[in-house]
Amino acid sequence: MDYAIIRLGGKQYRVREGEYLVVDRVKVDEGETFSPDVLLGDSGVTVTAKVLAHERGPKIRIGKYRRRTGYRRHNGFRAATSRLEISLGAPQQKRAAAKTAPEPVETPAPEPAAPAAAPAADEHVKGMPSGYEELTVAQIAEGAKTWNRPMLEAALEYEQAHAARKGAIAALESALKAKEESS
Repeated sequence: MDYAIIRLGGKQYRVREGEYLVVDRVKVDEGETFSPDVLLGDSGVTVTAKVLAHERGPKIRIGKYRRRTGYRRHNGFRAATSRLEISLGAPQQKRAAAKTAPEPVETPAPEPAAPAAAPAADEHVKGMPSGYEELTVAQIAEGAKTWNRPMLEAALEYEQAHAARKGAIAALESALKAKEESS
């Protein structure tokens, strides 16, 4: 995910890396950084906001008028705002995975020993689409439209036994129902 949703001053903002944001005044001095509450983002992501400046918003003119009485009142308002620079820290898990990812790519020779291990072969249900275990629920829902009935049944059996993801089970069941209706 390349963005996060944070909460500042009772409001929610969708932020990206390097983005500048003007928000209601925060109680942090200029040049200092702080970490706002992260409501949505990759697990372990850290959002850091640096206060660039404390500013005032545009002047808003308020006028009151009542006809035939001579009553006229004018008032103005300028909101106190802060300009922030947002930086998203990568999740700690992904940092470690990114550092270790090149090692398996450089040494593909040890992989033939892995098929000799039976547990990996037992995990894959026969007739299930290849690489199914790594698919997300959205990819399963999209792919289920093109899979044949035995593949759908095998995938549903795997979901009920192992992952039990509600969205994937619902997508597979609706695809099976659609296959039955079209037959």
